[in-house]
Amino acid sequence: MSNQSSSNSGQIFVVATPIGNLGDMSPRAVETLQGVDLILAEDTRHSIPFLQQFQIQTKCQAFHEHNEREISEQLCQRVLAGESLALISDAGVPLISDPGFPLVRLAHQYHIPVVSIPGACALISALSVSGLATDRFSFEGFLPAKRVARQKILKALVKEPRTIVFYEAPRRLLDTLQDMVEIYGHERRAVLARELTKLFETVRNLPLGELLEFVQADENQRKGECVLLLEGVIVEESDTDSIESEELLRVLLAELPVKQAVALAVKITGAHRNQLYQMALQIKDE
Repeated sequence: MSNQSSSNSGQIFVVATPIGNLGDMSPRAVETLQGVDLILAEDTRHSIPFLQQFQIQTKCQAFHEHNEREISEQLCQRVLAGESLALISDAGVPLISDPGFPLVRLAHQYHIPVVSIPGACALISALSVSGLATDRFSFEGFLPAKRVARQKILKALVKEPRTIVFYEAPRRLLDTLQDMVEIYGHERRAVLARELTKLFETVRNLPLGELLEFVQADENQRKGECVLLLEGVIVEESDTDSIESEELLRVLLAELPVKQAVALAVKITGAHRNQLYQMALQIKDE
């Protein structure tokens, strides 16, 4: 495969679409979608009627998790021959827990220009109105559907100091909140941001136990598009060194026996050997 684009190659546009309110569709997005040769849509049954509301008649092709790896090469060849393509998802910004990564990665290998047409994103919209810290955050996407796998990920995030953001399917919202209460406790603050920009938008900031009760009491809160946000662990300054030592030990223990990992950690951090050794044993027990 050549990694050089031709001089007459087109472009790939990554176009954000509204997450609910059609008024959030930008004029630039409409103009771009009207002007490209082909629109790649996650679900054409949803996207074609949506596009028609903006007088966008451009041909649409299905592009989703089941075919994106298979057809990305063919699509890049079309762009190299001079066509321009636009990628949209059902709502929001493509690639954010949506299809498109294999195509964009391959486009960069071919030096095909990839252009962002920005717009609404549920992740950023929810974070901005949550009332939780926004200076640093971790986006975890969708949690696994099965409880054991879901709890494993939640437990791995117990000491995460950043605000944590999840997408969640409404049918699994109660199960996820119950797992969070079990793992993080009743008092950890959390936010449900549901149906953002739509008529029945909900943004509720509560301790986890109260948020679970709120969702249990109102079945309407178990419908629509849901973003769950969790407050990060508040880290005292005196705890910072301990957290850094633990992170270092986890990396070393993945490759070395306990004694070697501890000895190396002592040299790097200057911490007491006994303290690091006990920490290493706890990590191994996990």
